[in-house]
Amino acid sequence: MKKKRILFLFVTLFASTLLYSQVVGVKTNVVMDALKIINLGAEVGLSKKLTLDLYANYNPWTYKDQKMMKMLAFQPELRYWFCDKFNGHFVGAHLHGGVYQAAAIDMPWGIWPELKDHRFKGHFYGLGVSYGYQWIISPQWNLEAGISLGYAHLNYKRYGQSEGAALLEKSSCNYWGPTQAGISIIYFIR
Repeated sequence: MKKKRILFLFVTLFASTLLYSQVVGVKTNVVMDALKIINLGAEVGLSKKLTLDLYANYNPWTYKDQKMMKMLAFQPELRYWFCDKFNGHFVGAHLHGGVYQAAAIDMPWGIWPELKDHRFKGHFYGLGVSYGYQWIISPQWNLEAGISLGYAHLNYKRYGQSEGAALLEKSSCNYWGPTQAGISIIYFIR
């Protein structure tokens, strides 16, 4: 029920900005697409130098050998453009939050080593800053590259690796570092 409310809120915010704005870019992050993570964003022009970027991603997949990285995440961001909106360099401030479930994944560089032998389920929230650049490809299309750094507070339950395994621990932790990176293709509705 809670997921339905969050989805309803996101759709309502998305629809209301479409009705208000004259310029809206609908986007997908090709990095997430390559990882088979469903994602959709909309960026709305607020003024000559400000935009509001509404972004969500959803990964419902379970892989073989108990591997999973399921998530539903939202990241609204207010952006300031140094040239004109949707053109050139921008900086932004964002919030993010969502729910996740992950298991049996060997992360690179020793990040989250317990994930290889356990299943984690929980939610997160936080904030951060971003930097990016958009290139105009045509009047209807842009290409964007960006990176976000920030903070996230994670609440989680740790289980044994399999789906029916016993609860081992309830805890929380704090994360500082990259919160998003991507290359997005944008289509403009004018």
